[in-house]
Amino acid sequence: MNQSKINQTSKCIRFTLGQKIKQTVGRLRQKNLHRLTGRLLLSLTLILGGVPSLLPASPLPQEKMVPSSPENSREKLVEQFMDKGLRENYAFTLLKKLTALGPRLTASPQAAAAVEFMRQAMVDLGLENVHLEEVEVNRWIRGDQEKCFLISSTLGTHPLAVTALGGSVGTPPQGISAQVLEVHSFVELKNKAAEARGKIVFFNQSMDPTLLDTFRAYGQVARFRSLGASAAARVGAVAALVRSPTTANDDFPHTGMMRYQENVPRIPGLCLSTKSADFLSRALKSDPQLRVYLWTNCRNLPPTTSYNVIGQITGTEKPAEIILLGGHLDSWDLAQGAHDDGAGCVQAVEALRLIKALGLRPRRTIRAVLFMNEEFGGSGGRDYVRHPNRRQEKHLLALESDRGGFRPLYIGLRATPALWDLVKSWEPLFQKMGLIGFKKGGGGVDIAPLGAQGTILAGLIPDCQRYFDVHHSALDTIDSVNPRELELGALAMGLLAYLLAENWPE
Repeated sequence: MNQSKINQTSKCIRFTLGQKIKQTVGRLRQKNLHRLTGRLLLSLTLILGGVPSLLPASPLPQEKMVPSSPENSREKLVEQFMDKGLRENYAFTLLKKLTALGPRLTASPQAAAAVEFMRQAMVDLGLENVHLEEVEVNRWIRGDQEKCFLISSTLGTHPLAVTALGGSVGTPPQGISAQVLEVHSFVELKNKAAEARGKIVFFNQSMDPTLLDTFRAYGQVARFRSLGASAAARVGAVAALVRSPTTANDDFPHTGMMRYQENVPRIPGLCLSTKSADFLSRALKSDPQLRVYLWTNCRNLPPTTSYNVIGQITGTEKPAEIILLGGHLDSWDLAQGAHDDGAGCVQAVEALRLIKALGLRPRRTIRAVLFMNEEFGGSGGRDYVRHPNRRQEKHLLALESDRGGFRPLYIGLRATPALWDLVKSWEPLFQKMGLIGFKKGGGGVDIAPLGAQGTILAGLIPDCQRYFDVHHSALDTIDSVNPRELELGALAMGLLAYLLAENWPE
């Protein structure tokens, strides 16, 4: 039957149906109800059964029914997180804007601008209870570009790439010129104490390239940066040079915090690039009498006030119980601080954005905290714990991202047995996001004070092989960040925070 005949037939059926209804209404006044019912049933049977048989068969597709279960709903949640996050890459968009403000050294104008920028970003995203909390911070100014030259009667004069360490005093106005004592450990320095007086001590210890965990390798050598100047001063040295703690072989020196010990003279501390360190070491073998000239005008100033930035999604049932996601907003002054730790800050904010955008209302509060002053003393984490707002709050878990915006591999937790069993049962969900899974351990400088009060600590653990190439150096810029890798970290943080807020073991 062609389409024209089908249409004509349908019109006839509709006309016949209208006539039958009119006739039925007329008979309603004359016939008994049981007789009417029979005729109506017959008419409806003919109409409903007959019309489709005259039309071409085109059955509607039947949706496959899947039994509802927690596993199905969680897998769907993973798909929703990934679809929205990887399509929009908001974490990278936010990081580009943050890093455009410039280096965010604690107490600098750029750090103050970053506080206001991230506060407004949280407001614009519709997060709740967005506010600032005061933090007392140290102030240090690098001053003008450092100068460093190797001066040798046989090798000539050569510039060395150096950077002053955070917290270091400056040189005298005329600079410092002295011979150099190369050592590779504090023990060696102690054994050569008599040779150190009046010299510049050069700590030339490389990161161990055989260690897969670069953070472990970093920890073995970072102590020379932190404590080297005081150790050198104790044996009469006039300055300390430290090989940059990095896996890279380049001319970019790495800065970082140093600490002066009580009752020990304060002498300048600087880091050499790895290439300059190698050059100096070779030169000393050729000319042990060479001298190094140093000039800096960095200085410390009195403490001042800055702020932690806070926003959240308030829990619907237990708002005082908190799952915290965090990073630190300050950075060093040599670059934009894209990986350290702009990445962690935008991941925390993006995690909350995704939860809110997907229409999820967690039972417990999920909070993002962007801590100030991690690099220069860690006061942001301490002041957060001491703030009066904490009196009515219970922090169940705090997760910090402070290892760069590289591809996430694990989430580390210092979990109770019940919590460990719970998160391990979710491991397949996170494997769908590209993670390997969960491992024991985790934390960070900013959330450590919460751990002292019983909060379970956790940390995002990305691939660390490239992190110390850029860490605390002029290479920590936005172009070293991969948008997808950055977003994957935010996805993992957001999913874990939501699942824990919903299912925290009582």
